[in-house]
Amino acid sequence: MKRTFFLALTLVCSLLLTAGALAQGEAFGPVRTAIRSSSSRDLAQYFAPTVELSFDGDKQSYSATQAEFVMKDFFAKHSPASFDFIHYGGSNEGTPYAVGKYAGKDGAYRMFVKMKQAGGSLKIATIDFTKE
Repeated sequence: MKRTFFLALTLVCSLLLTAGALAQGEAFGPVRTAIRSSSSRDLAQYFAPTVELSFDGDKQSYSATQAEFVMKDFFAKHSPASFDFIHYGGSNEGTPYAVGKYAGKDGAYRMFVKMKQAGGSLKIATIDFTKE
């Protein structure tokens, strides 16, 4: 009896964790598509009103419109050969984030994207590129 209960409890917990990971991955799906196509316009649809962009430790905060132009310039200089998220997670407060590998024609970058609730939906608050 105890063994059956333990197995059932383990199964339920596993399903809940899997569903949470899939939900986080789904939130980042359109972001992944925009980055792969190097579309700053599509990516900007998911920006919070203020976005922190960081390139090799040089961090600055931008309005969503300014951030779109900064990303357009980045994509023009470092167009992606490939991109994918390799890890999804969330903080204790429920802030989702993802870590990805961005391979540009001039080198590879580790990319960190953090989202936050803004206007009733998840929006990009931070994008951090670190050259590998």
